[in-house]
Amino acid sequence: MIHFPRVRQSPLRALGVRLLAAVGLVVLIVVIVYIDRRGYRDVTDTPLSLLDCAYYAVVTLSTTGYGDITPVSESARVVNVFVITPARVLFLIILVGTTLEVLTEQYRTNLRLTRWRKKVKDHVIVCGYGTKGRSAVNVLLEDGLDKRKIVVVERDQTALRSAVANGLVGIEGSATRSATLLNAHVKDAKAVIIATHSDDAAVLVTLTVRQLTAGKVRIIAAAREAENAPLLRQSGAHHVIVSASTAGRLLGLSTSAPPLIEVVEDLLTPGQGMALAMRSAERKEVGFAPRDLDPLVIALVRRGKVVSLADPAGLTVETGDLLVYVRDDRPAVPTAS
Repeated sequence: MIHFPRVRQSPLRALGVRLLAAVGLVVLIVVIVYIDRRGYRDVTDTPLSLLDCAYYAVVTLSTTGYGDITPVSESARVVNVFVITPARVLFLIILVGTTLEVLTEQYRTNLRLTRWRKKVKDHVIVCGYGTKGRSAVNVLLEDGLDKRKIVVVERDQTALRSAVANGLVGIEGSATRSATLLNAHVKDAKAVIIATHSDDAAVLVTLTVRQLTAGKVRIIAAAREAENAPLLRQSGAHHVIVSASTAGRLLGLSTSAPPLIEVVEDLLTPGQGMALAMRSAERKEVGFAPRDLDPLVIALVRRGKVVSLADPAGLTVETGDLLVYVRDDRPAVPTAS
C-alpha cells in the first residue's frame, strides 16, 4: 500500500466534526420542541414527553415524518417553518457532505497515485525508517534533494506514519518482497539505501534489489557487524557502511584524541562550520597538485574509485576527476546596512 503525505485534515477528523454537528443539531431541535411541547399533538392524545420530543426531532430531521406527532399551534408551526425546516436541510447537507467527502478523498488519492506513478523517476528509495533511515533522509534533504524524490519502504506502521507526516511517500510492506519494491518503482530509482534493523534482512533486500534492477541501480547498505560487510558486497551492495565499527572507532578517538571527535562531528553536521563536498575538476585545475587548489582538497575520485593524495596517482588532477574537498558551511551572517 502506498501512503502519500497528507495535505489536509484527516477524513476521520472531518467525519468526527460532522458527527458532532449532526448530534448537536438534533439536541437543539429536541430542546426547542420540548419547550413548546404543548403546541404539538400526538395521535394518542397524550402530552409529549422528552422521549417523544427526541423521537419527533429525529424522524423530522431525517425526513422520515411518520405524522404521528404534528404541530398544531401557531407558535409550533412558526418554529417548524423558520427553525426545524432549515435544520432539516442542514442535517441532510451534513450527511451528504460526509459521503461526498469520503468519495472525494478516494478519488483524490487515486489521482495522486496515478500522477505519482507517471512522474516517479531517478528517486531514492530508503528501506527502513528507523534511526539510520531517518538520518539518511535528513542528509538527503539537507543536500537539497526534493522530498518528492524520496520513497520510504517500511513495514512498521508507526515508523511509516512518521515518514508520511514528514512529507515523504511511504510504501507499506517488507523490502525483501519483490512486489513491494516494484511498487516503489525500484527499476527507475537512482539509488537504494538499505537501513534495516538486522544484517540478514539487509542481505535479503540487497539480493532482491540486485535481481530486480540487474545491478543498474546503486545500492548503499548499512551493516551492524563488520563480518557481514563482505556478504553484503557479494550480494550486490556498491557501498557498505558498518555502523558498529564506525561507532567503535569514534569512541576510541574520543578517548585518545577528543578534539578529533569535534572535527568529525563538524564535518558530518551541516551548517556547523566545515562540511565535506564533491565537485568535478575544472579544466584550469587539470595538471595541478590537489594540495595547491582552493578550497582544501582531501581526496580524488577517479573512474569511480577514491584516490588518496598520498598515492602517486593523486599527485596531479586529471581530466574527469571529482574533487573531494572541505567547504565552509557556516550560515551567512547578514551585514549591517
